[in-house]
Amino acid sequence: MNRSITVGIDIGTQSTRVLVGEYTKGETMPSIIGMGVAESRGMRRGYVSNKHEAGKAIVKALEEAERTSKIKIRRAFVSVGGLSLDSVITSGMAVVSKADGEVTELDVKKAVEESEEALGSLPNRHILHTIPMKWKLDGKEIWGRPVGMKGLKLEVKTLFITCLEQHLNDLAEVIEEAGVEVIDVVAAPVAASLVSLTKRQKTAGCVLVNIGAETVSMVVFENDTPTFLHVFPIGGTDITNDIALGLKIPIEEAEEIKLGNRDSQNYPRKKLDEIIEARLIDIFELVENYLKKIGRSGLLPAGIVLTGGSTQLAIVEELARDTLDLPSKVTTPDLMQNSKGKIRNAAWAVCYGLLLLSNRLSQEEDGLVVGFFKKAKNALHASLKELLP
Repeated sequence: MNRSITVGIDIGTQSTRVLVGEYTKGETMPSIIGMGVAESRGMRRGYVSNKHEAGKAIVKALEEAERTSKIKIRRAFVSVGGLSLDSVITSGMAVVSKADGEVTELDVKKAVEESEEALGSLPNRHILHTIPMKWKLDGKEIWGRPVGMKGLKLEVKTLFITCLEQHLNDLAEVIEEAGVEVIDVVAAPVAASLVSLTKRQKTAGCVLVNIGAETVSMVVFENDTPTFLHVFPIGGTDITNDIALGLKIPIEEAEEIKLGNRDSQNYPRKKLDEIIEARLIDIFELVENYLKKIGRSGLLPAGIVLTGGSTQLAIVEELARDTLDLPSKVTTPDLMQNSKGKIRNAAWAVCYGLLLLSNRLSQEEDGLVVGFFKKAKNALHASLKELLP
């Protein structure tokens, strides 16, 4: 039986997670054969603040994943997240080069390159992903690939997802020191979307909001393509801190109450609900303000899809619906099917999305999974070379 092994590493502010998956011939979903998780240290809002501590967490999670899978991990897909991420949209144009007006791959490349040049200087930032969002040929919008069509002028609107170059270099260093070769890197919100959203949701238009420990990320999809990405410096830890201050209890106890692991009947229920609700409204108002800024407020038919550890709170769905005036749904990706019950929540969504990449990359697909990952891969490999003696 043909089988292939794939590994995903998600280095978050609160936890570092490693998943080992196995694809057998004909299967489109991996079976989970190993997993490891360690408390992240040396991370702050997605940044590597202490390389030594961050490296120890990676090594610990890798060792657990190797023990459970009985496989030595040498290569992996890696996510990049946190406040380092952002996105920008520009346009580019190319005059069709062939005499008969047929659009070639070279014309497509020139148009995308011109849109990149339109970015101008991006101090301290590195382009992770280059995603063509919309094509026009002689002023008329076209769907699908423009290659092979005939015209005179090809235009493209392109989304660039960027991260801080220093963050990418720091991440590269701690992964290299852990003895792992990086196959590709991907923005964590995009990786999560591979398992948290359906094609129908992404085509109709939706926003995926991941409420992490210290950040909230959002990525907007339209026509099955990411169109905007942004990260806010707020998260589940802020809810925990508010509970600790409001109820005058230790922060560890506040976290247990938030997660529902401790009986909250000993505390004033009304006050607890008010504390949690106030912070969640703050989060959703940030999302709403950004949607207004990009002209998508109330205009996404598939609504807001919520994921992340703090979406376990009972009132999340209702508050999101009321604040954003959009359909709201907490998604729990079907990650347990092939994990033998070991994966129990959406906190593993990014890791699982990374596992899906290997299968999709091998299928030579256009658009989201293939193509724009190459720039990220080359950037990280260049960083690794700089760090080697």
